[in-house]
Formats: sequence, structure tokens, C-alpha cells
Amino acid sequence: MKISKAKQLVEPQLTKKRYDHSIRVAKTAHYLAELYEESTEKAELAGVLHDYAKYRSLEEMAERIKRSKLPSDLLEFHSELWHAPVGALIVEEECGLKDEAIQLAIKYHTTGRANMTALEKIIFLADYIEPGRSFPGIEEVREAAETNLDYACWLALRNTIQYLLRRKAKIYPDTFHAYNDLSRHINGGNE
Repeated sequence: MKISKAKQLVEPQLTKKRYDHSIRVAKTAHYLAELYEESTEKAELAGVLHDYAKYRSLEEMAERIKRSKLPSDLLEFHSELWHAPVGALIVEEECGLKDEAIQLAIKYHTTGRANMTALEKIIFLADYIEPGRSFPGIEEVREAAETNLDYACWLALRNTIQYLLRRKAKIYPDTFHAYNDLSRHINGGNE
């Protein structure tokens, strides 16, 4: 699928603000993919498509989770997480995208997971650090992204976990698994 086609498919699905965010994620993903010698085309495409399901109704997303092979425990966590795995399903159904690497990057862009591929890390990180984002700790993550993809993702996960803990919010297990997995990588297997 061409980037121009993906943009045409995504734009009517999102608000102007969210579409602009998706374009910034795509550009950031392209940059990171170039930096880390990954496919810039796949990174940019995943960036454009990552929020495709963001504004689907909660009822539709819950029904898709129930009907699919997605873990049903998703329904026990905040609905803000649902659009990523549901989006990975519907970009195939509605857009005809049959690229497992891109679908997995979309699926895990909100939670991360253990053993993320480089593309999954790039989309996870691009969504977190795109230039329109501004919150405490983001500059440290942006700086780390220039030299160490694993460390930058670890920092983003650490910040996310700390934020959710302060809010006394439930944390999806994949996020902990991603954090622990990256802790092992950045500490040379000593953690």
C-alpha cells in the first residue's frame, strides 16, 4: 500500500487533530527507521495507520475483541488501549493491508510487549515522542531515541508506568513485560 493511499483511508476516520498527529508519527517513524536501518516505508505506513480505529465506538471495539483471537482480558482494562489491537485487525479488513509486521506495530503501539521487533519499537516510540507531544520526561526520551532505541523505549515505558501508578490506574500486563524485557536488554541480561 502506498503512503498516499493510507492517508486517504485514514483521514476520514480521524479528527483533524488526530490525523495531524498520525502524520507526525509517520514522519518520526520514518526518521527513526532511517536512523536504525529499518524499512522507512513500513515505518511510515504503520505511523499513518496506527490510530485508524481510535474513534470507533466502544461497543464496536468490544465486539471485535470478543469475536477475534485478541485476549479477552483487554476488556478489563481502560478502553484507551482497545484501538491499537482492534486497529491491527481492521486495517486488514477495511484497507486490505496484509503485512504482519505493520499490523503488529499497530497492535502494540500503546502497550508494547516483550520481544518487540525493531518496527514495533519504532512505532511505539514515534507515537510517544512525535513533535506535537509535550509532557514531563519527553525530552529525555527524545534524546535517548537519537542513540539507543531500546533505552528510549524503556524510558517511555518507565514514564508511562509511573504515570499510571500515580493515577492508581490498572496497567496492562504487556506493558510490564515490555519494560522487563527491555530492562534485560539495556542491562546486558543482568536484570
